[in-house]
Amino acid sequence: MNDLLEKMQGIVIKTQDYGETHKIVTLFSNKWGKIAAIARGAKKPKSRMAAVTQPFINGEFFIYVNSGLSTIQQGEVLDSNRWIREDIIKTAYASYVAELTDKLTDSRLPDLNLYNQLQGTLNWIGEQDDMDVPIMMYELKLFARAGITPVLDKCVLCGEETGPFAFSIAEGGFLCEQCQYNDRQTFPLSLKQTQLLRLFAGVELERVGTISVKDENKQWLRKLIDAYYDAHGGYYLKSKRFLRQMDQLR
Repeated sequence: MNDLLEKMQGIVIKTQDYGETHKIVTLFSNKWGKIAAIARGAKKPKSRMAAVTQPFINGEFFIYVNSGLSTIQQGEVLDSNRWIREDIIKTAYASYVAELTDKLTDSRLPDLNLYNQLQGTLNWIGEQDDMDVPIMMYELKLFARAGITPVLDKCVLCGEETGPFAFSIAEGGFLCEQCQYNDRQTFPLSLKQTQLLRLFAGVELERVGTISVKDENKQWLRKLIDAYYDAHGGYYLKSKRFLRQMDQLR
């Protein structure tokens, strides 16, 4: 591929130092999906690249795209998400969302809907204190993108659709009452929890304002999704370990 100058919007999900003055910046973009590019001079404090290559920045970028490492020609900040970076709790949650996005998406596979959901989730983290539901909704969207989505519309073994159901980590989804003997370590689910799981996986973030979730249901579904990722996700997440440490201290 010859160098192709592309204009795109992108969210910085990862940065790493490259030499003394440069950075390799990983964006999740509206046009190319996940894409890594070198930002020359970005580590210099007075560089015009310094501001636009900070974590969680949503920016507009001109990037020379090629078959190897692409190059950021210029960038402009659209949303700094500064409310995130000024709060250690919000930074921790945003770091988890960004790292999970990096781990579970393939490079250069466009997904405008996922870009919009990522942008909306970061906006929510920046603006709201209760972040549990939007993050779980985004996780389930990412699981679907990565091909590890749980079966939530029927029993994973027999296809029964009416329930009641329990959730099986080992089987990867719902088990009906007749099939629950196949897994002695299922997560029991109330009808409300079953409905919430389906809702989280199926609706867009814009609906989150209409979803009312009790604290005990949030905690149970959080435990379930964490266990599911640990079994099926395949990638160790530094940010998740930090979140768990923070939860123990709170």
